[in-house]
Amino acid sequence: MIILFFLSSGLFLGWSLGANDAANIFGTAVGTRMLRFKTTAIVASIFVILGAVIQGAGANHTLGKLGNVSTIAAAFTVALSAALTVYWMTRMSLPVSTSQAIVGAIIGWNLYTSNPTDINVLIKIVSTWISGPIMGGIFAVLLYMLVKLVLKKTHIHLLYKDSYIRISLLVVGAFGAYSLGANNIANVMGVFTGAINLPTIDLGIIQFDSTQQLFLVGGIAIAIGIITYSKHVMETVGNTLMPLTPDAAIVVVLSQALVLFIFSSQGLSTAIQSIGLPAIPLVPVSSSQVVIGSIIGIGIYKGGKEIKYNILGSISLGWIATPLVAGVMAFFMLFFVNNVFKQDVGGNRTLVAKVDNQTIDTIEPQDTTVSIQSIIPQINPNQSEQTNAESSYFTSSILFWLTIVILMVLVTILLILFFNLRLKDRYKLKQIEVLEKKYHIKIDQLEKSLDEKIQLQDNLGKELKFRQSEMVTMAISIIHKNEFLDNLKNEVVKIKTGTSDQEIRLRLNKLSLMITQDLSIDRDREKFQMHINEQNSNFIHLLERSFPTMTDNEKRLASMLRLNLSSKEIASILNISPKSVEMNRYRLRKKLKVDPKINLSDFIRDF
Repeated sequence: MIILFFLSSGLFLGWSLGANDAANIFGTAVGTRMLRFKTTAIVASIFVILGAVIQGAGANHTLGKLGNVSTIAAAFTVALSAALTVYWMTRMSLPVSTSQAIVGAIIGWNLYTSNPTDINVLIKIVSTWISGPIMGGIFAVLLYMLVKLVLKKTHIHLLYKDSYIRISLLVVGAFGAYSLGANNIANVMGVFTGAINLPTIDLGIIQFDSTQQLFLVGGIAIAIGIITYSKHVMETVGNTLMPLTPDAAIVVVLSQALVLFIFSSQGLSTAIQSIGLPAIPLVPVSSSQVVIGSIIGIGIYKGGKEIKYNILGSISLGWIATPLVAGVMAFFMLFFVNNVFKQDVGGNRTLVAKVDNQTIDTIEPQDTTVSIQSIIPQINPNQSEQTNAESSYFTSSILFWLTIVILMVLVTILLILFFNLRLKDRYKLKQIEVLEKKYHIKIDQLEKSLDEKIQLQDNLGKELKFRQSEMVTMAISIIHKNEFLDNLKNEVVKIKTGTSDQEIRLRLNKLSLMITQDLSIDRDREKFQMHINEQNSNFIHLLERSFPTMTDNEKRLASMLRLNLSSKEIASILNISPKSVEMNRYRLRKKLKVDPKINLSDFIRDF
């Protein structure tokens, strides 16, 4: 049970890795409802455990060269600091890398225990943080081109294409889960392999050594993280950096799986080395980094317009901050565990106790492994005599620990203030989002109202044009009728002149009188004038307000000029001479103060 307690930090780290990194494998498939979460969780859990147990030792070997954490207390602290870093960075909405967190924590252990850090190994690890995303991008572009070519050549029916994509996502996701377990299990349990030595389990067909047993436990922790907490992340992943189509999602997962498999395959590294090429570094690679590199590769291939570069900057900041935060946290947590809980953390850090005013070494680590017996404290016959000495020791150093506690409280307060500021910022951002939403709704309403008004204006314009056309037609009809009556009157006069019959002359006189009366009293003309007054009511009102001295005849003449009628047509409608119309136009121009160079009809239409 004590070993399980010390393993709890590694299990917590494994749970966090499963909860977050599983989204890199099946996130798009679940988010787009191509696959059910239950199916993906089962497949991912099985294959991540297989990858951890079968192929996890390769990456763990390189991580052990960076820092061989030799005690279980130190391993617990290093894993806990990495897990807390991942947790806090996730809460701060910054991208996390479990690989970077554990590497930073191991370097923090090296610094605290004065254990030298192998620069060559560190450079090898850091180089994979750069080469991993680049390789992911290259693989993604090549695979994306291949997939596009296959789809173009095969002409798969849409229904079959959907089925093929679902099966491909499941198969590629299984390979991705296997590679994730093989490459990242070293992040979860690598620090414990040098501190815990478990007896080999022999099942006849297969045997599980101590490392494989630890990797099995770590793989189960990752699987639990996938089952219990990855659903929400899977449903929201995929469109953060760049929207992905299902075929692009397959390419991203496959390229990530290939990169993780390459950096964890001992057999592939040996085969490359056997042909005279440099061996592949077996290093834990961040699946998040490789996924991002793959997405960026496809984005660049498509032209780069869909990539959200502001989010890419935030991701880069998270990659830089993660190992630094983990290293600093590991250093101070090791100091606390070593000096407060009196736990051996390895290296040159030996525990010191004071007895009868004489300083003696109480622990001098000889064996770098731990067993159950080494964890259980030995019974000291002189324990009661040492109690007073220990009490005196703690009394003399109370000021030192009080300072440490005060510093920790201050750091906690600063962290609380920082989180409160972030919460306030998030609250403000939500308020801004609400205001933006209201603004967009209001804009949409105004645009809709404007469109309705424009439509109404168009309808009114069309109706006005129709009315004007109707009045022009009516005016032309009146003009034609009057011309006909004038011509008829002239013919009557001619006939009257050419006949001597008195009765005929009387009848012609009567007809001529009727024509003259019809020309002078024309109901069509009155109707036409009424239509003009109705359709030009606003125009006439504006004339009255601008020129109060205008007469009714001038208003009538202006209304007819607004219809673009000529002087002759107006004279025919009003049954007056064209000369009279010209005279009236001259007087109207003078009253309106229209420049002689400007056409009177144009001025009235634009008024």
